Amino acid sequence: MKTAHDLVVAAKQSVQEISVDQAVEAIQSCDLLIDVRESEEYMAGFLPGAVHMSRGMLEFKMANNPNLQARDMNIVLYCKTSGRAALSAQSLAQMGYTHVRSIAGGVDAWQAAGHTLVKPAQPSFE
Repeated sequence: MKTAHDLVVAAKQSVQEISVDQAVEAIQSCDLLIDVRESEEYMAGFLPGAVHMSRGMLEFKMANNPNLQARDMNIVLYCKTSGRAALSAQSLAQMGYTHVRSIAGGVDAWQAAGHTLVKPAQPSFE
């Protein structure tokens, strides 16, 4: 029986992972930057320009949005440490997306490299 770790290791062998240094340039030229973490994680801070699609809803959101149907879109994915992003990249590749990359080390590596996160604007009740 395979473990979650086994699935992540297998996924990482079949997807393109990029370093944080490569990610800076990749993000600037990508069509879509996706944060696949859970909502609470996203709300605590995300990479500039990222949209949120949790790992559990990714395939459904991609399939049901007419603006996301082009299989040659340049997509960059990330999560906290890169496991969920690798699984997500593998899944998108299976759906026919041809230019999908995952950020190795995820948000943890991003912050360790000195990059900042964006926090969503809080509503004003004044």
